[in-house]
Amino acid sequence: MVARYTAVLLSCFLTTAVFAQPPNIRVSNPQAKTPEEITISINPTNPLNLAAGANLRFYYYSMDGGLTWTQGLLTSSMNVWGDPSVTFDADGDLYYAHLSWPGVVPGDWLDRIVVQKSTDGGMTYDDGVGVGLNPPKDQDKEWISADLTNSPYRNNLYLAWTEFDDLQTPTLSDSTRILFSRSTDHSATWSTPVRVSELGGLCFDDDDTVEGAVPAVGPNGEVYLSWSGHNLIFFDKSLDGGLTWGTDVIAATQPGGWNFDVPGIFRCNGFPVTMCDVSNSPYRGHVYILFSDQRNGTDDTDVFLVKSTDGGVTWTSPPIRVNDDTGAAQQFFCWGTIDPSNGEIYVVFYDRRNTTGNGTEVYVARSQDGGATFGNFRVSESTFTPTSDVFFGDYIGIAALNGKVYPIWTRMDTGDLSVWVAPFDVPSGVDVASRPAEKGVELQQNYPNPFNPVTTIEFKLLQRMHVSVTVYTVDGVLVKTIVDQPFGAGPHDVAWDGRNRLGESVSSGVYFYTLRAGTHSVTKKMTLLK
Repeated sequence: MVARYTAVLLSCFLTTAVFAQPPNIRVSNPQAKTPEEITISINPTNPLNLAAGANLRFYYYSMDGGLTWTQGLLTSSMNVWGDPSVTFDADGDLYYAHLSWPGVVPGDWLDRIVVQKSTDGGMTYDDGVGVGLNPPKDQDKEWISADLTNSPYRNNLYLAWTEFDDLQTPTLSDSTRILFSRSTDHSATWSTPVRVSELGGLCFDDDDTVEGAVPAVGPNGEVYLSWSGHNLIFFDKSLDGGLTWGTDVIAATQPGGWNFDVPGIFRCNGFPVTMCDVSNSPYRGHVYILFSDQRNGTDDTDVFLVKSTDGGVTWTSPPIRVNDDTGAAQQFFCWGTIDPSNGEIYVVFYDRRNTTGNGTEVYVARSQDGGATFGNFRVSESTFTPTSDVFFGDYIGIAALNGKVYPIWTRMDTGDLSVWVAPFDVPSGVDVASRPAEKGVELQQNYPNPFNPVTTIEFKLLQRMHVSVTVYTVDGVLVKTIVDQPFGAGPHDVAWDGRNRLGESVSSGVYFYTLRAGTHSVTKKMTLLK
């Protein structure tokens, strides 16, 4: 049965602008006590439509930009057994990938990956298509991605995972490998899986297992893939839509391996997340791999990023540390995304820099300079304390589009799990410390303010740039683009007459106006009174 309920009010977005603390909205039904391993995606054809998933078979959708959510339980004739991953394609169709477990003996194994499709934004799903059935081998830890670019492979779906000869066996003759499959017909059929990893691993599901493969798509339809194993981060790519693959390269070391201990966590991993900038930013085409490890000590888990500016041939070394705290603290279960509208990188992770014991908060790191520097800010409103006797999942999630960012995570209170999201709009004034590049632009407070019906917005550029000035509602909905054109160095001003892009007068209230110039983005708040 699907349960409908209302979460935090729209007006809470004002808090984001003033205190840099986005409102926390409960995604999961209060009666659901077990959801973990969270995934989220934004519909590119309707950014107010969000979809999420959680173990073992929860699905969630929102039609109002994440303010309210509906929860349901996914069903399939092939069974649903966790490791959820969701993605929208360029047409707005949604795909939910997960594991399958027959639940019978003989045949007691993770027998395939299942991909279920929704054409109504996540409200309903079909029965799904099975991928990778190869009895009695186990198929585990999959991830799905879609090509949203204008490449020849637009709308291709890509699926990568680990195949185990026998899951959790210590037998040295058994091995693991990274497999890959693609669909070119909106998940109606999937290709026969191909092996990507040249070096296999053991089956005991530990550091010497090759695992954690996440595909990403480049601006020309390139398919990039990274995974962990043998205390290393491996990388490979396909330049023909996933048909053939190149030679594996080592993108980074992962001292201590991907499987490590964090107090209060049932198990913790540092699996990599592959990302690529498909925006028109100066960093277009850069490939990034995000991961965590304990190279700085078992009491100091950190989040790291390596990047390649040449399609994965060479990688930055040493890795860039994403969390900007000083001293030893635990930062773990990271996930990342790149806003395809501007190339900004966002990373979400659990953080213990300001807590005692196993107290845990959620932070987001933001980079506006292609991953060279990151500013960190807290998005969770309160601390929670996980306990190792309750499985806390293996990952959390984050998605971003058009300056709207959605970090999503699991929290634990007295043993009960719940899912939360903290939507924030970059135009709503989330203040990140490391933004030196914004010295290249100045945005003044509009005048008059409050106003009715016309106000003037002044800005100053230190050099010639392409500039857009846009107006948003408090929930991040675009009202109007006032200008979108090149401006020379010096002072400039534009006016807004209180009308939307259809020429209709908007209602009284608080609005945000954003100046984007090059890679810079500055936002202020204004009030229309009638």
